[in-house]
Amino acid sequence: MVDENPSIVSHVSVGVSNMQKALAFYDPVMATIGASRKEIIDLPDLGIVAVAYGKYFPEFWIQLPGNAQPASAGNGQHIGFTASNKETVHLFHTVALQQGGTDEGAPGPRPDYGEPYYGCFVLDLDGNKIEATFWDMTLAPT
Repeated sequence: MVDENPSIVSHVSVGVSNMQKALAFYDPVMATIGASRKEIIDLPDLGIVAVAYGKYFPEFWIQLPGNAQPASAGNGQHIGFTASNKETVHLFHTVALQQGGTDEGAPGPRPDYGEPYYGCFVLDLDGNKIEATFWDMTLAPT
C-alpha cells in the first residue's frame, strides 16, 4: 500500500451520459494501465452516479452531471494517463477503439512534445479526450 499519493492532482472528473455504457468502456480501458474501480457513489433513487478509477487512490472519476443536463466534453481539455511502456500505449488505444472510442491520434512518437514522448489519443463515448503516454527516458537529452 502507498502511504502518500504520488500524484500532484487529487482527481479529475468527466461527465458521461450513460453510466452503464461508460463503465463498459472504461473498465477494460483503465485496466490496460493497471487502474481499477476504487470508489462508487450509488444513490438508491438514482443508481450509480459516479465511479472512480485508480491504481491506489480514486484519481479519475466518471459521473453523471450533477445538474441533470446532458454530459458534454470540454473543448481543448484532455486527460493523459501514464503507461508503463510503448506496448501499453498500443493496448490502451486498441481496447479503447474496441469499446467504441474514436481514434484521435494513433500510438507513436510525438517529437514536438519531447524526444522521450510516446503516446496516443482517443475520444470516449461522450467525446472526452483521453491519452496514454509513455516517457522513454533512455531518449531524454543528457
